[in-house]
Amino acid sequence: MIEVNLPNHHYKIEVQRGLLKSCGQWVANIWRPQRVAIITDETVAELYGDDVADNLVDHGFDITMLVVPPGEESKSLEKATYLYDALADNGFTRSDGVIALGGGVIGDLAGFVASTYMRGLHFLQIPTTLLAQVDSSIGGKTAVNTKKAKNLVGTFAQPDGVLIDPNVLKTLEMRRVREGIAEIIKSAAIADKQLWDYLGTLKNEEDLLNHAEEVIHASLEVKRHVVEEDEFDHGSRLTLNFGHTIGHAIEKTSGYGVISHGEGVSLGMVMISTPAEAFNQSPRGITEELITMLTKFNLPTSIALNRETIFEAITHDKKARGNTLKIILLKQIGQAKIVDIPIEQMKDYII
Repeated sequence: MIEVNLPNHHYKIEVQRGLLKSCGQWVANIWRPQRVAIITDETVAELYGDDVADNLVDHGFDITMLVVPPGEESKSLEKATYLYDALADNGFTRSDGVIALGGGVIGDLAGFVASTYMRGLHFLQIPTTLLAQVDSSIGGKTAVNTKKAKNLVGTFAQPDGVLIDPNVLKTLEMRRVREGIAEIIKSAAIADKQLWDYLGTLKNEEDLLNHAEEVIHASLEVKRHVVEEDEFDHGSRLTLNFGHTIGHAIEKTSGYGVISHGEGVSLGMVMISTPAEAFNQSPRGITEELITMLTKFNLPTSIALNRETIFEAITHDKKARGNTLKIILLKQIGQAKIVDIPIEQMKDYII
């Protein structure tokens, strides 16, 4: 178990195989019996929806299941409006709760809806992808995409708890597993040399899944530390965005779903580190270390792209402040730094 302690909120992250089967008791330990909306997608609803709902009903909760199509396209203001209307139609008030059951898209969408409907409902996260388990389900960032940029509209809203059952990863296709591995590699690269070395001992994706509890726990500890230190993304939390500035732009310009988030982050880490080495901002050889690690887990490290299109997408990045942009570079494996550059200079980092 990991405890997240913030000035105005405290919650626990439970990581245990088989925990989903007792999710009703877990929720009952956090909330009194009440009306609960389970927000999920069609794929996850088919796999786990009925079991989770029945488990909650057995513990005294009144369940409404709200289902959206799978994929990044559901992370939109249109789908948020659909969910607002569904909550209103079912009589939800500020005394009721929301559970996000799904991957990162569902976690972001459900968290955004919960934090804005009637100025805020409490919510829980039950992430079902490796990416969501190690990254998006904790820390309190919620968002939807717009035509201009990924995560352009969002809130900071912390969950009341997070349930992580590594057994659900067995149903994931390998591409989705690799998405999460990209974020795990990022976490190790910016803040945990011991985790990096441990990843180096694993043979492949299957080997990592066999050691999922240890890897997830270590990756979550990286995020817990920076979230507690910088809840609202003004300072050290920005280091979590290593690889994301270019990665988000690649996602956006490729069309959401063509390049996955994890693939974008993998590409972004390599692309930002290559010129950083040339400019003596990162140590020699660090890009090759990244490439070696990413390649072992079959993540992409190069792609043909349009520099002007990527740059245009980056100008909408949330890390931009006025005419400057904060980029994240590696001092060494296990330690990152934040560098302010003029936005125009970002063109030098798009290779």
